[in-house]
Amino acid sequence: MSTEAFLTDFHQVAAIGATPAGGVERQAATPEDKQLRDWFTAFAAERGWPVRVDSIGNLFALVEWRPGADYVLVGSHLDSQPLGGRFDGAYGVIAALHAADRLAARVAGGEPPKYNLAVVDWFNEEGSRFAPSIMGSSVFAGLMDEQEMLRVTDPDGITVAEALDAIGYRGTDERPKPAAYAEIHIEQGPVLEREGIALGAVDRSWYTQKLDVEVLGEQSHTGATAMADRRDALVAASKVVVLVHDVTADFEPESIVSSVGYLTLEPNSPIVVPRRVHLVADIRANAPEIVQQARELLLERIAAVAREHDLTIEVRDFDVRPVQHFPEQGLEIAEKVAADLGAGIRRINTMAGHDSVAMNRIVPALMLFIPSIDGVSHCEREYTSDDQMAIGVDALTEATWELLQGGLEAER
Repeated sequence: MSTEAFLTDFHQVAAIGATPAGGVERQAATPEDKQLRDWFTAFAAERGWPVRVDSIGNLFALVEWRPGADYVLVGSHLDSQPLGGRFDGAYGVIAALHAADRLAARVAGGEPPKYNLAVVDWFNEEGSRFAPSIMGSSVFAGLMDEQEMLRVTDPDGITVAEALDAIGYRGTDERPKPAAYAEIHIEQGPVLEREGIALGAVDRSWYTQKLDVEVLGEQSHTGATAMADRRDALVAASKVVVLVHDVTADFEPESIVSSVGYLTLEPNSPIVVPRRVHLVADIRANAPEIVQQARELLLERIAAVAREHDLTIEVRDFDVRPVQHFPEQGLEIAEKVAADLGAGIRRINTMAGHDSVAMNRIVPALMLFIPSIDGVSHCEREYTSDDQMAIGVDALTEATWELLQGGLEAER
């Protein structure tokens, strides 16, 4: 298929769940997510590709050349953040579908490659409606318990299982057996744009972990309770938020990032001093010891806040993800493909989590980046040009072709 066909599909898909400021909102297992999944299924059906849906909602379009052979999986995710960008995730799935179509045409009438091909849309990569993130690929890889994930609830108390049933995408199909995995994604950072380079070959992920924090104070009247008698959970939680932000100053610049992006409070009434705040802190660094040091500093400082305000703050570790090194052979494939296309490429870390990081735990994975304008992501201003996307589709097509021939077998 042509570049024009890819761009037409990409921009048409961006209209599903479109927001007024140019982004999209398609959180996992919502009606908008269903619309996009239906579009994916129709794309496959038009080409005669069987579609499978597994029991955690992962969606696979199969291009089978050798019955019984394993599959090279290629894809990303179609769900978005609230008021998210139209490129994050969806670009990788649409690029994978078009790469598969090009490769199917290449194989037609000739010698089939060693492996079959499966294009995948992973369920709930974003983790905005249902935490944790990277859920579908992590269940596939055996890193998360499927039954536990199906019981996870959104803020309205709806479980993953109920949400998938509601949109008709909790399946029972057998999962394709993977031989290797490939993914392309916008960088979500400034490096490629700043250096004027078309492609990034991801060589490692950052160490990440989250802290689940509950601040437990005492509910009281905002007008009738003396200031000295208050045990205000929100005031204490606000100090925790600042501590999480400021802990990065204890380390070398650009070696660590941290934030609080999720917070709820009870009873959330304008005339009640809050009794409980729940928040999630996200800490990421280029080395595990930095995250661990930051965690220890935060625990000490959070304990001091609890004493100052005479309340309880409970902190629980969860969603700890170690550094993942991507295979050298995959990096070399990416560099060869870029050279053949006449495109610049550099090796690059991923600070964000991706489905490729989960898949790299069970099969050799290759991940490519294309530039993000201003390095922004998870917002409506997220942008990558048509030309930059087109180069990425070409690179993904050729890299996937190498994997189909067994290009990462030495890493298995």
